[in-house]
Amino acid sequence: MTTEQFLNKIKSFPRAYKIYASILVAIEFVLFFLRPQTPGLYVQAGQLLPIVVLVSFLFVKAARRPFSRLFNTYGITLFAFLALDYLTRSHAGLNQIVATFIPMFIYWLVVFGRWNAKMYRQKNALVALALASISWLLVAFAFPPLPLGPAILITLVPWFIVLNKYNRETAVFATFWASMIYNTINYYWIRNVMNVETAPSGLIFLGLILLVAYLSMFNVLASFVYSTVKNLKGKGKTFLLPLFPIFFAGIEMVRSSGDFAFPWSHLGYAFGNHIELIQTLSIIGVFGYTILIVASNQVVAYAFSQKGRKKLALFAVPFVIFITLLIHGSCVLSSPEASPFYNDQNNEAPSIAMVQPSIAQGAKWSKQRFDSIVTKTFNMVKDSVQPGTNLILLAETAIPDHIRRQPQVIRQLHQMANRMDASILTGALDYKRVSMDINNPRRFEIYNASFLFTPGDPDFPQRYVKKHLVPFSERIPFDEVFPILNYVDLGEGDFVPGKETPVYGPYNWTPYICYDAIFGDIIRESIRKGSRLMVNITNDGWFGKSTAPFQHLNIVRHMAVSYGYPVARLANSGVSAFIDQYGHYDQNTKIFETRVIQRKVPLKTRSTFYTVIGDFVENALLWFFAIYLVAMFALGKLQKKVVRN
Repeated sequence: MTTEQFLNKIKSFPRAYKIYASILVAIEFVLFFLRPQTPGLYVQAGQLLPIVVLVSFLFVKAARRPFSRLFNTYGITLFAFLALDYLTRSHAGLNQIVATFIPMFIYWLVVFGRWNAKMYRQKNALVALALASISWLLVAFAFPPLPLGPAILITLVPWFIVLNKYNRETAVFATFWASMIYNTINYYWIRNVMNVETAPSGLIFLGLILLVAYLSMFNVLASFVYSTVKNLKGKGKTFLLPLFPIFFAGIEMVRSSGDFAFPWSHLGYAFGNHIELIQTLSIIGVFGYTILIVASNQVVAYAFSQKGRKKLALFAVPFVIFITLLIHGSCVLSSPEASPFYNDQNNEAPSIAMVQPSIAQGAKWSKQRFDSIVTKTFNMVKDSVQPGTNLILLAETAIPDHIRRQPQVIRQLHQMANRMDASILTGALDYKRVSMDINNPRRFEIYNASFLFTPGDPDFPQRYVKKHLVPFSERIPFDEVFPILNYVDLGEGDFVPGKETPVYGPYNWTPYICYDAIFGDIIRESIRKGSRLMVNITNDGWFGKSTAPFQHLNIVRHMAVSYGYPVARLANSGVSAFIDQYGHYDQNTKIFETRVIQRKVPLKTRSTFYTVIGDFVENALLWFFAIYLVAMFALGKLQKKVVRN
């Protein structure tokens, strides 16, 4: 569009619309200069005026043609002044935030609802939705502890049939709602946080819905891209469509990156119930498994359109993949070194005791119960830990307070370490004052940390700070990029992430707190530093008796096999377990069982191929994701240009 065409379009707008836009800009301009000087969030009643103006002009017929122009002008104007407010004064008005986003959210929700109503009236869309829902429902039951596992090699076939048969709009519609079902089954347990969290239950429930919708959008992106590539002509389609499984793995890698990182339900985690089937992780990693799974389903769906021997050959692909994984895994596990906890009586293997006190999450942070909680945990150590133990593990936030505020507990832990002649690792909170300004919401940095008490060392214990914080639960994403977010209180922990990944002697082990243990980058960093054992302390008690603790355990087991990295995993309320470098379990506890488990854990002796190539693979997947999108849009634009000419 040329400048002249743009100006002519502006001139063609109704006078009432021009008056409406001018009033909005004028109000925002005045409010911009009347804003307070103090950084942070502020309340200014006048910032609700734009909503009044918007509602008034909804009744002016000439102004609301088309209706979307009215709302877009409103949203863009308010957002522009909100951004200007933040950039110039490092603050923003709460009323302006409400006035900007609530109406636009309602507007797009109505648009989304109308689109869905239109799709639900189409028979093809309902058939597509049924097929896609069957696919993703079955996938949801493939992750441990649920049973379908290897069936994931074919459970996505109905979804790919939808992608192949129907147009892009229908495929996107079916994929979104099928993914909502899938993610609801996968993450229903987050609702249990409502029973113990300080934030309002309604807010947590809304957050769960938004999380499920957000995660569903990754599958929507996959369906959009596949449907677009499918419609390309010539070499573009021939080249890009077979590479789609790698692009899908790239989507999973994107979901694992940045402040919103949530690497929980990668498709490759579905084989965890069968130790033979996960041994190839040491070569191709979890993203390699995702590629195999997506390729298997894509090929079988394609086979339905073929005939004769080719059709039979394509149908055999998932069985070939399954048999190959099974044979390779069986060969790996047949060696003497791969027997469960091989060489655990070696003097090099530390004896580790893990204390699972099963403290109810609702009671854990009660000041009145602090003494009884600590006493219960310490008594379990005294009564149940056997002599000759080298390392005693207490769970994440086993000391439910900032440890510096509990000097008596610190003394008790030093005395216990000396008396038992064993190092003690315990989880607790910590803090550091960084500002004397009472108006600074970050006067203190708060840490979710672990502390190592060593026999004979009276100094303050060695500290490890959790590096990967759970988005919105432990930290609001991008609060370092946008400091104003530090003024927002949604009941989150407001923790600061750690920077260091230590390796403790004398057994060369590394602590991981909860979420940390599912990120391969931290694990590879530790191994490069010489770490030979993962010590993972966590608290899955937030999620009650659900699939969540088992899902978490399954991911950690995948990490153990991928990197040949033994694990001592302690959860406050279960599941606690020892895992050797080939993924064998030992002494798994039950959910909410009060128990101490102990054994000698052989250290890492194998080096896996994926440890070497992991960084390259994961960075390459991010690049491939971006290049694939660029190639798709470029080829699509070129195709349209050729058609026009």
